[in-house]
Parts: sequence; C-alpha cells; structure tokens
Amino acid sequence: MQPQDLKQILSAGLLSFPITDFDEQGNFNAKSYAERLEWLAPYGASALFAAGGTGEFFSLTPSEYSDVIKTAVDTCRGKVPILAGAGGPTRSAIAFAQEAERLGAHGILLLPHYLTEASQDGLIRHVEEVCNSVDFGVVVYNRAQCRLTADSLEILAARCPNLIGFKDGIGEIELMVQIWRRMGDRFSYLGGLPTAEVYAAAYKALGVPVYSSAVFNFVPQLAMDFYHAVAKDDHATVNRLLDDFFLPYLKIRNRKAGYAVSIVKAGARLVGHSGGPVRAPLTDLTAEEDAMLLDLIKKSGAK
Repeated sequence: MQPQDLKQILSAGLLSFPITDFDEQGNFNAKSYAERLEWLAPYGASALFAAGGTGEFFSLTPSEYSDVIKTAVDTCRGKVPILAGAGGPTRSAIAFAQEAERLGAHGILLLPHYLTEASQDGLIRHVEEVCNSVDFGVVVYNRAQCRLTADSLEILAARCPNLIGFKDGIGEIELMVQIWRRMGDRFSYLGGLPTAEVYAAAYKALGVPVYSSAVFNFVPQLAMDFYHAVAKDDHATVNRLLDDFFLPYLKIRNRKAGYAVSIVKAGARLVGHSGGPVRAPLTDLTAEEDAMLLDLIKKSGAK
C-alpha cells in the first residue's frame, strides 16, 4: 500500500486501537489477540492500530512488539489495514517503524518520544528521521512532549512525502484551526483525545471528521452507531448516546490516572472478550468500578 492510498483510507470512517491481550501472568497471548481481531474486523472500522496507546505499546519489549504486529498483520490480511504504533527516542522509533514495515504493516502512528522536552527544530528532526527510515505512510501523534506547530508541520510536509497523517491528542482549538487552514488536504486529520466520541462533533466542525474509538474494543456496534450519527449530523442520536453512555463512562474513567486504558480492558472482559490484566504502571479497575461499568453497559443496551 502506497502512502497516498493509506491517506485516502484514513480520511473517512472510524478507526480503533485494539487492546493487547496478556495472559494471567502478563505475557502476550497471541491466540486471544488474534481472536479479538477476528471479532472486531467485521464491524467496519477503516483501519486498526496495533500496539498503540490503548494497546500498551509503552509496556512491550521489542520481541513482544514484533509478535503483536505480526499477529495483527497475519490475522487481518485482506480484511482491514493495520497501522503499528512506534515511538520512544528517535533510534528506537526508527527500529520499531522498520520492524513494522518488514512485518507487512501498512503504516505507523508515530507516538511521542516521551520524557525529554524538545524544541520545534528537534521535533522536526525526530519526525523527519523516522519518516526517512521507511517507505510506508506515517501519521504523527501530536500529544504530550510532541507538540508540533503549523510552521513545523509545513516544513515536515515539504521534506517527508510519506508523512500523510496528523492525529491531535492535545485539544487546543486555536492550534488545530491554524494547522487545518495552513495545511488543508495535505494530511488526513484524526481526532485522538481520550474518549474521542465526546469531542467528535466539535472536531468534525473543525474539519476533522475521523477519530479513533477506544470503546470499539468492547461495544463495537455502539461505537459504529455513534460514528455514523456524527457523520450524518444526527444530533438526537449523538446526544442520547452521550447522555446514556459516554458521559457516565467518563465518570468511571476519570477516577484514576491511567484508566483510559484500564477501563477498556475491563469492558472487554465484561462482555466476554477478556484481554487479561493491564501491565504496571497501569492498574486495573476495582471490583466496585467493574460493577459500575457492567451496569452502564447493560443499561445502555450497548453491543
């Protein structure tokens, strides 16, 4: 798949980040992970991001990363495109990106480099070096320590033809408007704030109609219904699902730091598709919080 083909795919539809399955000892469970992807693929997501943030990329060893991406590519071949997460310091990000390309992924989501602060010049160099290390498409995730400006993205767009996507995880409206007005259709634009459904209608108005859904991991039909309601400006359905599911969901998610991932794994387990526990430093939901989430799933009629 050429970068521009991937850009076209990412310009419409719902995206999602499958959780990474671990067994009770915390080891990668390839069988369960493949079964999860087979379950989710028919629901119609435009693309799936293997080993992304919700997939606990930050906790995987290099060998586990290879196993996750290979399993995803092999399982979803001919069904749905797979993008791989890749991040960390520049040379590590390059190694992950090149491994994902070798294994047959269709592109990468370039996650933040994490701890070290960096100037715009440093961020440009980081993204450029990763893009130049591979031939397939790259989507950069603007979040945490990676906060690219419109000026920086314009430079990168000129230097990196395979940089085809921009995912926003900051939620700074002024910056997003600047980027959209400056760059136009040079990129596909993805909404990437945690629990993106809460921001979906506002981002669509900004020119960002595509977003990634974490709840697709355990209520895939509800996630698709919500996406289609936003796309059709069906405000009644959007508001009903916000009130009945997403806003109460946020109350549980916001109880502890790191629950944006933990609550998704809990949801998958509660609907019969367990992906095992989260890895440290994340923590699983308590029994009380599990009960709250199960009650919400049942009351909303989510599927």
